[in-house]
Amino acid sequence: MDTNEIITEKLLEFRDFGMQVSLDDFGTGYSSLAYLKRFDIDYLKIDQSFVRGLAPNSSDMALCDAIIVMAHKLDMKVIAEGIETEEQRTLLATAWCDYGQGYLFSKPIPAEEFERLFIQTNQPSS
Repeated sequence: MDTNEIITEKLLEFRDFGMQVSLDDFGTGYSSLAYLKRFDIDYLKIDQSFVRGLAPNSSDMALCDAIIVMAHKLDMKVIAEGIETEEQRTLLATAWCDYGQGYLFSKPIPAEEFERLFIQTNQPSS
């Protein structure tokens, strides 16, 4: 993603319509600390490559901790990608990660199936 004015204007336009912005795959590839200053980001998504090797006292745990603390200090929420085990979920929850996604919660499903599941889950109890 380029940090030019057109991108900035487009993101602000999205915000005006009530949309929130997430920076995906944070810590890898083209994601950059400069984006955190330049753009009004709501969520950082920790890349699954850090979550995959998550274990107590590991370098992946240190990186996840650092990303979570930094994001919170910048008033952002954090989403961890690729959570597959209860241990990963517990370690991230202990580090105050806000949200998680991965096979531990659900395999990817088509939009129609998600909509049915959402409606079914939000039906008032009789």
